[in-house]
This record gives sequence, C-alpha cells and structure tokens, in this order.
Amino acid sequence: MFLRKWTQVYGSGGNVGSVKDLEILQKPTKEKPGLGRFHFSDRFSVFDWGEMPDHIEHKGAALAFMGAYCFERLEEKSVRTHYRGLIEDGKPTLFNALKAPSSTMEVATVSVYPPQARVEDGKLVYDYSVYTPDLKNFLIPLEIIYRNGLPEGSSVFKRLEQGKVTFRELGLDHYPKSGERLAKPIFDVSTKLEETDRYVSWEEAAKIAGLNSIEVAAIKVVLSKVNETINEAAAKAGLVNEDGKIELAFDSQRRLMVVDVIGTLDECRFTLDGFHVSKEVARQFYRKTDWYRDIEEAKKTAEAKGVKEWKALARTVPPKLDPQLRNIISQMYMAASNEMTGSEFFETPKLADVVKVYKQWVGGKE
Repeated sequence: MFLRKWTQVYGSGGNVGSVKDLEILQKPTKEKPGLGRFHFSDRFSVFDWGEMPDHIEHKGAALAFMGAYCFERLEEKSVRTHYRGLIEDGKPTLFNALKAPSSTMEVATVSVYPPQARVEDGKLVYDYSVYTPDLKNFLIPLEIIYRNGLPEGSSVFKRLEQGKVTFRELGLDHYPKSGERLAKPIFDVSTKLEETDRYVSWEEAAKIAGLNSIEVAAIKVVLSKVNETINEAAAKAGLVNEDGKIELAFDSQRRLMVVDVIGTLDECRFTLDGFHVSKEVARQFYRKTDWYRDIEEAKKTAEAKGVKEWKALARTVPPKLDPQLRNIISQMYMAASNEMTGSEFFETPKLADVVKVYKQWVGGKE
C-alpha cells in the first residue's frame, strides 16, 4: 500500500506526502510500532503549497543519502531513531555497505493523531485533547527547530517585524541583524499537523503535546545532539549549518526517537560563502513572484476569516523554476550529498563550483 497523504501512520513533514511517498509494510498499533518505506521523490514543496510544477533531478536519492548518513551518525551518539537502512537488493542496508544510490529508506512507523479543527468566534482553533501523558507510540505534533544563525530569509525576522515575538522571548539580548551568527543556538518550536505551521512557546507546545517538564528537557537534549551531528556533516562540505528542524515520536515505552529525515537540504538551511545551499534557493526565487504575494494574502485572509483551506483562496498557481536554476539546485543536492557523506555516488561538480555558478546566476538576475 502506497500513500501520498496519510493521517493514521507517521509519514512526512509539512505538506504531507508532497516530497516523498510512504509504503506501508506493517501498520502500527497503540502498543507496537509498524514498518514502512519512504520513497524519496524528485518533487519539492515551498511555503506549505504542496507539490510544485517542477521536479529536481536526483533530489530524492540525494535526500535519502544525506538522511541515512546523519541518522547513522546520530545513533552512534546513542540517540534513538526510526531509521532501519536504505533499501538495496530488496533489504535494508547501512550506508557504508551500499553499492549504488538508493532513494528508498526503511523506517519504523507510529500512529498520527491530527488535531480536530473547529471555528470559534471566527477563528480557527485546534483540539489537542487526544494527547495525554499516557499516550504511546505516536508522532509528537510539533516541529522542533534549532537556529545557529539568522541568515537572510529566516522566519525570525518576519515574526519580529509582525510583533509575533520579541527578541527577548527568543533568548536574545538585542535585535538581530540578517546574517548574524548566534553565540548559542536558539531552540524554537511550531505546530506540525495544522493547515499552516504556527510558532508557539515551549509552554504551549508542552500543553499541546501532553509533555511534562522532564520530556521537554529531553527533547532539547536530543535537538542539541542532532544539531551537533549535522554541524559535523556540514563542515565536511564546507557548509555552515544555519538552522534546521526535526520531528520526534514516542515509542511503545514512551521513549523519544527522531523520525522523518534529518540533515538534508530540505530540513536544514545551509550556507557557503554567504550563499544559500538548500531549499531556500527555490524559496528565494518564488518570493519574487506574483504567486508568492498572492498566497501570503490568501493566508492572511484565511486566518482572519477562520478558513482552514487557505489554498482555495489563492488566485494563481506557482510558475515553473528558471531552467538554469533548476539544474543548479539539482547539482547542489548531489554535490552536498557527496561531500557531507564522504562518498562519490553522484557525478556532479564540486559544491564550491556549483555555488560559483549560482552566484553568477544571481548576479545576472539583479
């Protein structure tokens, strides 16, 4: 059974199924995890839209490789994950034993409990009462975020400008500047299973997910270890790990485990010589389009009117990427995968050379 959208078993983040498919081998129960396989595709998604009109060649296999490598390094630090290996010759295989690229990853699966949405006083609200301290074997309905820096495009600046957060609430002692590196990481958190991700305080996050103070502290310890692991992999490629997100679940003994995928150009925002090397490259392209302005207005209208399906209010559809930029992004994914993992599975220029071409492309568009 293949699912592009799923609600009963754990699958993908953000727009569910927009960039990878989940094959169900064994369904999870309340007491026992299931088994599944992620089939990473060349699709991509930005701004919660879902599948975009282009495909990025070799992106799926590159994501699978980066994710597998980081999962294995994380498990060496005694952090539980749902990763079981990449599929080669029909069976899960650890990274160092692979003979060729694989875009299929075997994982343990858990149950997902989407919050019930309703409108109160013209506002859309979500009921999280299913999440109790006794619940086990489930996806925690939060995205857990680390920030080592605040590069151009960071959502922090938009939130500060809109007054949705203060720099002190972020743990800073001053108003930050674009491109600033932080003395110590910021740990941030947002909802995961709502129509649009919503940043919340750690106190609200704990209430939403039924977490106690010990579990919140444990989540931050895991996040710190993930951040450290990705920093190490990124450094091998000359990349700066600016920020990233992880997703977590509780197993059948209510122990934390890292799920979905980590350490990729989709989950993290990397830079090289001040230029983005991640999905942010595509985001920057689309921020300059009429379609982006349209969906921003649609989201505002939906929030004001308590409408769940904000995409129905959009008047336009996303345009295709510039063909040259699409090729540059493809090479970024392949080169980053090669250099972060210390492998040569993809035939592509060195990452530094790809970034040079990207700089030239950006210069020609300004």
